[in-house]
Amino acid sequence: MPKTLPDFDLEHYLPYRFTVLAARLSAELAKSYKNDFGISMPEWRVLLNVGYSENPSIRDIERRVSLEKSKVSRAAAKLEAKGFITKQTDNSDRRLLKLALTKQGAELLSALIPIARSFQAQLDEILGAHEGELQHALDLLTEKLDD
Repeated sequence: MPKTLPDFDLEHYLPYRFTVLAARLSAELAKSYKNDFGISMPEWRVLLNVGYSENPSIRDIERRVSLEKSKVSRAAAKLEAKGFITKQTDNSDRRLLKLALTKQGAELLSALIPIARSFQAQLDEILGAHEGELQHALDLLTEKLDD
């Protein structure tokens, strides 16, 4: 006889819902850049962070995007091999690799950003007047979790 479990509403458990929704949103957006530009979701995340952060390290990106170090490293290696980013050893900490966009990487990112903006516009349309409320709630959760 199975043990009786306590009452629990999985469908309203926020960590579960955020995880499922984030995976679905990422997969939907990935269809566009994977098919049109041949980059993976981890490569997209690394490229985006390299482009919009000041010379981030693999460790910086790992923390920011919640990807395992090995996935960030592999994505960075693929982007480097394709000529989209460069890696340089950090002068103050030789264990860190700082990443920077190449001209080709900046051109790719410039082509990808309209796709991201279009996807955001679709989400804004779905949310309507609730978009600002959602952004505020996400900011509140992020702030409290950073404490």
